[in-house]
Amino acid sequence: MIPDKLKKGDVIRVISPSRSLAMPWITDSIKNEAKRKIESLGFKVSFGAHIMEINEFNSSDVMSRINDLHDAFADKSVKAILTSIGGFNSNELLPFIDYDLIKRNPKIFCGYSDITALQNAIYSKTGLITYYGPHFFDFGEIKGFDYTLDYFKKCLMEEGPFEIKKSEKWSNDRWGKDQENRTFENNEGFYVVNPGEFNGTIIGGNLVTFHSLLGSEYRPTFKDSVLFLEEDYDETIYTLNRNLTSLTLQPDFSEVKGIVFGRFQPESKIGEKEIKMIVKNNSSLSKIPIIGGVDFGHTTPRITFPIGGKVFVSAKAKNKIKIIIEEH
Repeated sequence: MIPDKLKKGDVIRVISPSRSLAMPWITDSIKNEAKRKIESLGFKVSFGAHIMEINEFNSSDVMSRINDLHDAFADKSVKAILTSIGGFNSNELLPFIDYDLIKRNPKIFCGYSDITALQNAIYSKTGLITYYGPHFFDFGEIKGFDYTLDYFKKCLMEEGPFEIKKSEKWSNDRWGKDQENRTFENNEGFYVVNPGEFNGTIIGGNLVTFHSLLGSEYRPTFKDSVLFLEEDYDETIYTLNRNLTSLTLQPDFSEVKGIVFGRFQPESKIGEKEIKMIVKNNSSLSKIPIIGGVDFGHTTPRITFPIGGKVFVSAKAKNKIKIIIEEH
């Protein structure tokens, strides 16, 4: 199922299925800027009833989050659902979700990081395409947001396939703490780990969160899939190697057509060299085409892409990489 594209006048509902919007570093100025920017696109913004509740896990309780999720899908006036921020525990919601309700009310569901668990589970259980893209929080970014906004529009507002091209610059700033003093790096672009051409159905997102679905009914099939994978600063070459190996041990991993890695945060010390070392060391990974350095993950800016959508990748050599995404 492909949800309708956004058009002017549509209502976007903001919910907090992971961390609360009441986190102290999400200031009123960031929230006001995020709302202003979304409204400037011609949309209306509404908020879930429980998004400002917060407990010892920096979330509201499970059923409060479930109620906001169900209300957003059930409300006929809501055309898209935007998560407020990521976190660590959206997978708590999976057994309590009314997947039939979602099937009856297909609409855009967008976020990233910990939201990976919900996006892949919803796609797996209902067939509804979900979207790996910016949170509500990210719309509060003042500098360096143009690329993110451009791909949000390409994916969620425009029809037809679109090509992924590298951003000119990227940043790993904690911009939520200081919007004025930013550091941007020149983007060297995509790189080839294993060359080849491949196409398939996109699944994945944040690796450690996707990893939490292994062995459950919520993990999508690997059949004819392309894994889009990224990780934050907590990842190291050792944990990345372990988590990727776990994926290769899945009984249907041989049906994966290729892997696309996002940008890893500098704190992880994982780049092209380290990924090539891991791939070379694993016979299952060394057999499939792989590219990296694509603009998604925990640095800014980032693309929006469809979980359950289609991707074609041609990766013959550096500077000869083409990525086309569509939903059909």
